[in-house]
Amino acid sequence: MAALRPGYATRHGTEVYAKTLGKDCAPGHYSDFLNLHLALSSLGIGTFPGAATDAVDEGYAQVVEAAALAGINVFDTAAHYRYGRSARALGEGLKRAFARGVAREQIFAVAKGGFLAFPDGVPANPEAWIDANIAARGLGARAELTGRHLISPAYLAAQIDEMRTALGLETLDAFLLDQPEVHIPAIGKERTHRKIAAVFEVFEEAVRAGKIRAYGISTFDGLRVETDAPLFQSITSLLGLAERAAQAVGQAVGQAAGETRAAKHAFRVIQLPFNQAMTEGFTRFSQATGQGNVASSVQAAHQLRVYVMASHSLGKGLLARECADAVAAALPDYASHAQRALQFNRSTPGIGTSLVGVSTPGHLADLLAVAQRPPLAKAEYLKLYARAGDA
Repeated sequence: MAALRPGYATRHGTEVYAKTLGKDCAPGHYSDFLNLHLALSSLGIGTFPGAATDAVDEGYAQVVEAAALAGINVFDTAAHYRYGRSARALGEGLKRAFARGVAREQIFAVAKGGFLAFPDGVPANPEAWIDANIAARGLGARAELTGRHLISPAYLAAQIDEMRTALGLETLDAFLLDQPEVHIPAIGKERTHRKIAAVFEVFEEAVRAGKIRAYGISTFDGLRVETDAPLFQSITSLLGLAERAAQAVGQAVGQAAGETRAAKHAFRVIQLPFNQAMTEGFTRFSQATGQGNVASSVQAAHQLRVYVMASHSLGKGLLARECADAVAAALPDYASHAQRALQFNRSTPGIGTSLVGVSTPGHLADLLAVAQRPPLAKAEYLKLYARAGDA
């Protein structure tokens, strides 16, 4: 097995990147990753769409290489995307970018886990496959699954290592538990949170082992629904689970070393869908911050020093073909609805990076065109909601 590339995104590395490879990007293109002060691009490359073929793999590798050389330094994948092929394609693209002078310290790589990857495609007998590849390896029991999702400490620990190997990186900049809320209808919120807490301990151990730098969760519904909805996830509650996980791991490490260590958790990232048709993360005030106010998920995360990444920026391609009237009227000189959608997302106060699945090199041009324009001023952005309401 090839050696994994050491290092991780650093403040100095990303700031140098913004001034060199990102020199053609407009002011405001780089967001500040809270606490660590990394300069991260406001647009990032996702790797979900596309068929599980060699041609799509090569397309992703070319996109990643070109994007990394042109001011995009955030890349996202998951263990199950395209049966694991997306992660390997991302790793190949990064390898090519590094060979052309991009430094590891300039790139922020995010991976997600929780869903079964099925590396050879969905098997004819999924139950037998799970027994042989999950249960037999001590990674979890079939009874713990909800659909194709597994919250098991051993399984998530294994996926961290699998993603490090696939990306060719010794340290992942962030690893996210993907859509844990899918278990709530099956086992309830309390049991789901107990499982999340156990996984967070694994994540804290991975941070101390240098396998990941930060962690968090990616959701589809959990951070967009009303507070009283069954699938709702409280950011403050998740931070509480992270604090307890850090304390438990810190105490164990301290006892082994014969010393007392202060616990400081590494929960620093959330990911949720956001676009013109899915604005709930910004407009729905559902999160009690513990600081005397109730805020939207995006606003609460900012107050609580958690970095926000938006997924579904183009609404699975719909927003490349259609556009809200208010957005179209405000951005008449943009070349396409796709560019308008990206500008809308990246201009949203509190959203650090908007991810876009780009598997075709030609489609990267829309991201780079938007990166070369400054985000909308906050006052101009908020007018879009007033216009939509008036309509």
